[in-house]
Amino acid sequence: MDGPLVWSNHNNQSGTPMPSGAVHPIFARSEATKQSRMHPSLDCFASLAMTSEWPQEYCLARQLCFGYHRTMKAGPDIAMVASLVGDPARANMLTALLTGRALTASELAQEAGITPQTASSHLAKLEAGGLIAPEKQGRHRYYRLADPDVAGVLEALAGLAARAGHMRVRTGPKDPALRRARICYDHLAGDLGVQMLDSLKQQRLVRQDRQDIRLTAEGERFLEKHLQISEDMLHHPRRPVCKACLDWSERRHHLAGTLGAAIMKRFTELKWASRDPEPGSRVVNFTRNGEKRFAALFGAGQG
Repeated sequence: MDGPLVWSNHNNQSGTPMPSGAVHPIFARSEATKQSRMHPSLDCFASLAMTSEWPQEYCLARQLCFGYHRTMKAGPDIAMVASLVGDPARANMLTALLTGRALTASELAQEAGITPQTASSHLAKLEAGGLIAPEKQGRHRYYRLADPDVAGVLEALAGLAARAGHMRVRTGPKDPALRRARICYDHLAGDLGVQMLDSLKQQRLVRQDRQDIRLTAEGERFLEKHLQISEDMLHHPRRPVCKACLDWSERRHHLAGTLGAAIMKRFTELKWASRDPEPGSRVVNFTRNGEKRFAALFGAGQG
């Protein structure tokens, strides 16, 4: 440390030492300490990078204590993003938004187990940090994840937490269903999501080299014939057609990108599958006919 911890706020600009035994406001625990509803602990790893809230007025104390003037001088500030994800309440909010649905501040407060006033503060930080985006419709204000990249980072972080053993103690009754098939922002994840990508590779409909996935000409014909997905439906100025997304429960890749989103959309339009109607749920339920059609196209042993 460069010196003793000092008060540095609007009420005391002098930088006098803290009284013995006093607790600095920056170390006060927020009410958002309830367990995350997502079983891999997203906040565990992110909080290792930066575990405390740092209001702007305490930046002097932060620099004196932790030497921020000597670290993270170049490159993206991953500590800032980690601090946003590392709070349990914000981790719960971001997890709820992985459903791909737009949610209100009240709904997100309920998901996080905090008051609406506290939720507004957290949402402002997430919006300022570029992790969520607001959407106003009439008198209501909704929130979504800023883009698919945020969803990919959250899913990958959940996989890292699960692999390292940072799991929530309590398991919900829908754990098996969540692992089997769930939504990851706008594409299929879980056991069936991984199975689908495996089948696409076995049938040589896509080619994968590590995280790079490319749709083949044969794959284009397959999609047009069986799912009525044309090539022009997959173009997006800022999003790849195919992208490997690390699945936290299977710890292998499932298919993201515009193709992953288009396939999930067709499953819904054809009434092969639907999202669980329970608020905040990411579970995807397949109908009997949907399971048969999915198995016919992407079942184990295809190709």
